[in-house]
Amino acid sequence: MPAAPAPPTATAASQRPSETLSPVLERPLPNVKGKTFTSAIVDFPPNARAVAHRHGAAFVYAYVLEGTVRSQLAGEPVRTYHQGQNWVEQPGAHHLLTENTSRTKAAKLLVIFISNTGDKLKIEDPPT
Repeated sequence: MPAAPAPPTATAASQRPSETLSPVLERPLPNVKGKTFTSAIVDFPPNARAVAHRHGAAFVYAYVLEGTVRSQLAGEPVRTYHQGQNWVEQPGAHHLLTENTSRTKAAKLLVIFISNTGDKLKIEDPPT
């Protein structure tokens, strides 16, 4: 008879889901050598929270397609964005907080990156 599965640990039970980034379009900018335009959909399941991160040298534009997202960049206050609202992140910005505020409904962003060609779009902070 197979062993019963182990009960979830407190750490596993307290962990929140994360977001998923799905690129939609990636094109080199024809008039800016070495730069790439990338659009992506970022899905946040209910109660999801992203790990603190940076987007390297990319300029970032985010638009809330669905739901409500709480966000904080280093040196700025926490802000809440609802469907139809947007924000920008300057190159090198440290994104300390990004989370879906709802425990029952998903949130979705359209994110545009203008990055150095070949750069990673998201660099997560190392675990602490």
